[in-house]
Amino acid sequence: MLTMPEPSAEHDQLTNTGPYAGTLSAFTAGTKLRTRYIDLLTNASPSYPVNFWASDCNRVIETARYFATSFFGLDWDSGAAKLHIIPETSDLGADTLTPGDTCLKYRKDLLTGHDYGLIQLSKFRSTYLPAISARFQAQNPGIRFTDGEIYSMQEMCGFEILVRGSSPWCDVFTHEDWLNFEYARDVIHYYRAGPGNKFGPAMGWLWLSATAQLLAQGPDAGSLFLSFVHDGDIIPMLAALSLFPSDKPLPVTHRQEDRRWRTSQIVPMNGRIIFERLKCTQPAQKTSKTGSNATGNFVRINVNDGIVALPNCSSGPGSSCALETFLAMVQRRGKEIGDFRDVCGLRDDASRRITFLHQ
Repeated sequence: MLTMPEPSAEHDQLTNTGPYAGTLSAFTAGTKLRTRYIDLLTNASPSYPVNFWASDCNRVIETARYFATSFFGLDWDSGAAKLHIIPETSDLGADTLTPGDTCLKYRKDLLTGHDYGLIQLSKFRSTYLPAISARFQAQNPGIRFTDGEIYSMQEMCGFEILVRGSSPWCDVFTHEDWLNFEYARDVIHYYRAGPGNKFGPAMGWLWLSATAQLLAQGPDAGSLFLSFVHDGDIIPMLAALSLFPSDKPLPVTHRQEDRRWRTSQIVPMNGRIIFERLKCTQPAQKTSKTGSNATGNFVRINVNDGIVALPNCSSGPGSSCALETFLAMVQRRGKEIGDFRDVCGLRDDASRRITFLHQ
C-alpha cells in the first residue's frame, strides 16, 4: 500500500525534493563558499565555536543547518559552530534580523507600509492579465478566470519547478506573459520593502550598520559572520545601501525594460549577499578613476556570485570601495534615513541597534 504525506505538513517548509531542492541548494552553497573562503574559516578562532544566526522560521533554520553541514563540517554542532536563533517577534525593536516584524508603522500603515507592494502589484497586473484572461476564455468557453487565479498559475510554474523539476503550468503562458510576470515580481518587492517603500531603507540600515561596524573592526571582530533570513529582509538592506539605484521609481503602467532592479537576479531562491573586507599591502596598477595606488582596506559586494560595484565608489581592486569611504557612506545614509525607532513609531526605550552580531 502506498501512502502519501499530508500536503499541508510541507507548507512553508524547506523543499527537499527535485533537482532544485532547498536542502540541496543550501548544502551546495556551503560547499562552494567553503572552497572560496577556506582561509577565513581556518583563521576562525579554534578556542570557541563560530557564531552564526538565523531568524526563527523553520525553513530559514533548516537552510542554515544544511549550509553549516557542508561549510563547517558534518559535526559542526559538536563545537565548530553555534547557531543562534533570533525570534521573529514584534517586541525586539531594532535588535532583530526581521525588522519588518518590529517596525510598528510599517505593519499598521495600510497604504504605504507592507501592503504598498500589493497595491502597486495590483495596478501593474491590470495592464497584462486581462488579455490573458480573454485568451483563456476563448480557449475554454464557459470558464472565466480571475486575475488572482491567473497570477497564481504563473506562480505555480516556478514553485512546481522548484519541488518537481518541471511544471505544465509553464507552457500555458507566452514569452511576453513571462516578461510581464517577471516585472510584476519586481514591482511587489520594490514597493513592499525595497527602494520604493518609505520604511524599507530604515529597516535595512539596521543590519547594514551593524555589518559596517564589523568591517571597520576587521579581523579583531572575527573572520566570518553568517546570517540567514527571508528574501524580504535582504531587500531593505539593499535599499539602505542604494546598491541598485534608479532615476525614477518603477512605473506600474508599463514594463520598464532598462531597470536595474530585477528580483530574479537580486533575491532568487538561495540568494545571498556577501560583504568582503579586502586588505591590499602591495601597490597595484594605478586606477583609472583616482590615479592612485590601490593599497589599504577595501569593501567589495558580492551578489549571488557576481561583484556589484557600489554607486560612486568602485575604484578599488576588483570594483571595491575604500573602507573609509564605505563607512562614511553608511553613516551618511543613516542620517538621511533617520532613527529606526522614530521612523517606525517605537517607544524611546526600544532597542535602537543590533547587538547580537559578535564572535
